[in-house]
Amino acid sequence: MTETSSSFSKLDQLKSIIPYLAKYKPKLFLGFLFILLTNLVAVIQPIFIKKAVDSLETVTSEKALAVYALSLLGIAFFEGIFLYFMRQTIIVVSRYVEYDLRNDYFAHLQKMSIQFFHNHPTGDLMARATNDLNAVRALVGPGIMYFVNTTVRLIGTLIVMLSINSVLTFFALLTFPIMVFAVAILMRRIHDSFKRSQELYAEITTHAQENISGIRIVKVYIQEELEKQRFEKLNKKYVAERLSLAKIRALLWACMGFLSGLGVLIVLWVGGHLVANGTISIGSLTAFFTLLTHLTWPMIALGWVINLTQQGIASMARINEILHIEPEIEANPNGKMIDSLRGEIEFRNVSFSYNSVPVLKNISLKIKSGTTLAIVGRTGSGKSTLANLIPRLLQPSSGEILIDGLPIETLSLAELRRNIGHVPQETFLFSESIAENIAFGIGDAKPEDVEKAGKLSQVHKDILGFPQKYETVLGERGINISGGQKQRTAISRAIIRNPAILILDDALSAVDTYTEEEILKRLRRELTKRTNVIISHRISTIRDADNIIVLENGEIAEQGDHNSLLENDGLYANLYQMQLLEESLEEL
Repeated sequence: MTETSSSFSKLDQLKSIIPYLAKYKPKLFLGFLFILLTNLVAVIQPIFIKKAVDSLETVTSEKALAVYALSLLGIAFFEGIFLYFMRQTIIVVSRYVEYDLRNDYFAHLQKMSIQFFHNHPTGDLMARATNDLNAVRALVGPGIMYFVNTTVRLIGTLIVMLSINSVLTFFALLTFPIMVFAVAILMRRIHDSFKRSQELYAEITTHAQENISGIRIVKVYIQEELEKQRFEKLNKKYVAERLSLAKIRALLWACMGFLSGLGVLIVLWVGGHLVANGTISIGSLTAFFTLLTHLTWPMIALGWVINLTQQGIASMARINEILHIEPEIEANPNGKMIDSLRGEIEFRNVSFSYNSVPVLKNISLKIKSGTTLAIVGRTGSGKSTLANLIPRLLQPSSGEILIDGLPIETLSLAELRRNIGHVPQETFLFSESIAENIAFGIGDAKPEDVEKAGKLSQVHKDILGFPQKYETVLGERGINISGGQKQRTAISRAIIRNPAILILDDALSAVDTYTEEEILKRLRRELTKRTNVIISHRISTIRDADNIIVLENGEIAEQGDHNSLLENDGLYANLYQMQLLEESLEEL
């Protein structure tokens, strides 16, 4: 990337913040007004100091000195007041911008398809939502405030300095070109180093998140020491990069401090000669030194602003990387609203590829309303992918899916999913009460409805054995209940919605055959009320299905009911025989 394109890219990152700032124009305007007032009062102070010092040659009364002292005290008081309101307006705006940006970031994540989250680790997404957002907030708040304040202070101070003595002002500014050159060199290094450190921070967050979530696996396989070593290695890289960044920052501050001090020394030398020659008064030199201190801090602050700016741009670029990814599946704003679905599903030559690797190939299938389709096949044959296409969690690469005769893309996405109950292969429960987990998605469920759903999934008796029953709060991902209880709770969550289409993706794999049979007995009456898609590795789960398809390498290899598929003596029959053999061996 060339320097020009790099600068353009950074400018684009800054432009993306403007719409967020535009919402708070009145507050920002007020903040800038307080900046002007603060600096107006600040540059008046040296003028009073000049008069006070010069008056010492002629005025000796305590009253006159008291007037000057009270004037300076009043100036300091008003400068403090204006400074307070300056921070109260601009810093508060930065918090509002952070709030809006975080909401937009989270809302954008909610729009993304399942495939997006396969490609972006959770820890990395969390790092952008926390560390990077804080850096952007620092740019929008202190960054903007001190940049405007420094600019105004610089202009105001230079005007007053020139009014005192133009020659002395020239010598005072001799070090400024060197300062600008040093800043130009270091700002790019700060940007690159901070970006690398943020990427390493994302890796650390991802590693920690995965280890905490998978702590049971880590312990079972006795990998604690290895994981500690891996984390320590990442941490060392992060610390090394942060130390490198700290060194660059320290070099920037040292340069600013040294060059500012050098400027003071030059002014002292030249100004001393001017006073000795009678060109300027001692009061003028004193005022000039006061103005120089006013100029020194803004120049040092400018180094800090540059640091904040480079960090903020790097972080905004990382956030924009996510915000600029278009959702693969977008809700149709003109989608047809559906009061209720009959539940007829049709696949017409549907194919799906993941990262250019074919997963499903030319699937043509019709599922009549009120019937049950069962899907079986080897691991990786595309069963879950086929099920995920129905609620548009994934988008087909080609072909068409119809619900009740209408292309799925023409339907309101929210209404479509509201009419589908989905129990995915990987059961996920929130760190809320069992009742809240079951009622998730409908919100205002009555306690009796929650219990009814619990009874249908055969988890009701288990829940009654918990200390708080349905109000028992679950640990992260439901860690404090068994796998079977989690699956049955998830089934309750799908059933309570009374969906037109029910998808059970290997939803009974963690329960024993007896419990499975009891669940199926209770569910059969419910299943007749809706269209069902059931994925299972157990033949016992799906043998009563109206239609069974066998997937092999992403294609429908066999299709029919249980008896006809056994007569074909193909893949389904082989799978059935293997399971009968396994059951016989278990009984032994």
